[in-house]
Amino acid sequence: MYDFPDARGHFGPYGGVFVSETLMFALNELKETYAKYQHDPEFMAEFHSELKHFVGRPSPIYHAKRMSDLAGGAQIYFKREDLNHTGAHKINNVIGQAMLAQRMGKKRIIAETGAGQHGVATATICARMGLECVVYQGSVDVARQAQNVYRMKLLGATVVPVESGTKTLKDALNEAMRDWVTNVESTFYIIGTVAGPHPYPMMVRDFQSVIGEECKVQMPEMTGRQPDYVMACVGGGSNAMGIFYPYIDVPNVKLIGVEAAGRGLHTKDHSAALVAGTPGVLHGNRTYLLQNEDGQIAETHSVSAGMDYPGVGPEHAWLKDSKRAEYVAITDDEALKAFHECCRIEGIIPALETSHAIAYACKLAATLPKDQTILVNISGRGDKDMHTVAQESGLKF
Repeated sequence: MYDFPDARGHFGPYGGVFVSETLMFALNELKETYAKYQHDPEFMAEFHSELKHFVGRPSPIYHAKRMSDLAGGAQIYFKREDLNHTGAHKINNVIGQAMLAQRMGKKRIIAETGAGQHGVATATICARMGLECVVYQGSVDVARQAQNVYRMKLLGATVVPVESGTKTLKDALNEAMRDWVTNVESTFYIIGTVAGPHPYPMMVRDFQSVIGEECKVQMPEMTGRQPDYVMACVGGGSNAMGIFYPYIDVPNVKLIGVEAAGRGLHTKDHSAALVAGTPGVLHGNRTYLLQNEDGQIAETHSVSAGMDYPGVGPEHAWLKDSKRAEYVAITDDEALKAFHECCRIEGIIPALETSHAIAYACKLAATLPKDQTILVNISGRGDKDMHTVAQESGLKF
């Protein structure tokens, strides 16, 4: 039986806690609070009530029949997280963490964001709960995700552009960590992915696992059985862990995570930490990273702001090493092609992150018999990516 992490937050040799002493009190406080409430009936009832009445769960599963026919093989199904309130899976985790913040008496919330969906979700819940909200975002991402920046501001959040480093998600996370160290007594840090020091990888996974739990009920209702393949894009890895985790102990269900190959794995312009990286320590945990021989973090690239990160959640690192999950990579061009095909063939505008998973699903489907099924987590909708897609396609927005 799969039983990770251990008491110290380890997934095999990955995970753990690698932070300054100034954060240990906050992390221990969070760990104790989460242990108190994670199985508390009243807390979980409130969490599921929020998911139902505020988010709109359960999200449906949709048979992408025309894409399946185009691929000419296995049947492709979409788990529609894009239909959640705020347009992505991020809200599931944010609700859970904001409820913990309330119970801990923390009135100030900070978050980091790349594509902006986690920032929007955090700003949304802070507005709903009357909490102060500060979101750190790399200035490159602020420019390419202007719509989400405006949404965060409309919702009352302060958006802080980060000018250091590559000015993307890694650097936003660095600045959020610095803020947390400075304001640890009054501030709750809502991390948006399954990375960071323990208990974040476990906690985010647990809140996101509602995705896979729903799928385990919905797929047999639709197809008479569980899927042969469960697939999701992997940046930090929260949407993937959300759908993977409930299936880890289910036999004969293959798990596939799809990373960003950017301009190609033969270049340095990619973000495929699991496919092309090596183990190291970043942002409080040990995991696979893109780094040079001296252990310096490499610059990354992806057309998708949400996948432009040099690391990945430690549980994914363990799933890779244990061979319970397989990890592959899709280029910018392949993701953009899948984006356009999904729009025109299925009438669904997916996020560019999601488009990586769709691209690989179509590739894989073509090699499989028609009685096989592939379930793809549609982690978010693509409204936020219109400027990027237009620019990459040579069109005027």
